[in-house]
Amino acid sequence: MTEQDLAGKGAVITGSSRGIGAATAQLIAARGAGVVVNYRQKAPRAKKVVKSIEEAGGRAVAVGADLTEQQGAQALVDAAVENFGSLDLLILNASGGMEADRGEDYALKLNRDAQVTMVTTAIEVMPPGSQIVFVTSHQAHFIHQTATMDAYEPVARSKRAGEDALREMVPVLDEKDILLTVVSGDMIEGTITATLLDRAEPGAIEARRQAAGRLYSVEEFAAEISALVNRPGLEQEHTELVGGAEDFLRSHQA
Repeated sequence: MTEQDLAGKGAVITGSSRGIGAATAQLIAARGAGVVVNYRQKAPRAKKVVKSIEEAGGRAVAVGADLTEQQGAQALVDAAVENFGSLDLLILNASGGMEADRGEDYALKLNRDAQVTMVTTAIEVMPPGSQIVFVTSHQAHFIHQTATMDAYEPVARSKRAGEDALREMVPVLDEKDILLTVVSGDMIEGTITATLLDRAEPGAIEARRQAAGRLYSVEEFAAEISALVNRPGLEQEHTELVGGAEDFLRSHQA
């Protein structure tokens, strides 16, 4: 049986109706946390994640919220408190910017501004000892040192801007005894981002797979994110590099 180290805790996982977010939600719920499963449009998909969690004995609720609007962030925070009694864990998984129909400034609105709004809203109710986990990619984390695929560059720069903005909030987080953890992964097999990238630049994912040796699956990366939650001894702003970062690190050190 999975250790119930998160029993009695409330969690919000953004962008958790599919992919990495959904897989992470199931792992966190299995450890006892009540999970707010967030979606923007696809309610049936989010409800399917909730049903899967409940059938496994966990607690979850699906909440539709657009993170680029303040009321969306507030709805997620309120849902955690109302359904599970508190908000102790915030996993910032939602990202985007390759959607053609959302406007040219959408990447920055979602990957930077919405992340800050979500954190600013959440820390008003998060108790001391809580944790915020920001999920990013090596392509974004190292964008100032290593060029990425043309189609992904605006997204990568906006995600790095989001990471930087959250790191600038650390003095406030320290005052509230809230831990910020950053987890960065390579391109992940089967995600919508990888699919869109390969469509924009055919062969891009295979090239990245060759450079990294292998790419993690959605389930493998979700397990790495989950392993950082409530990990003893984590320092403020700990950055976990998951798989295939060696070539990025060489470029960073050069």
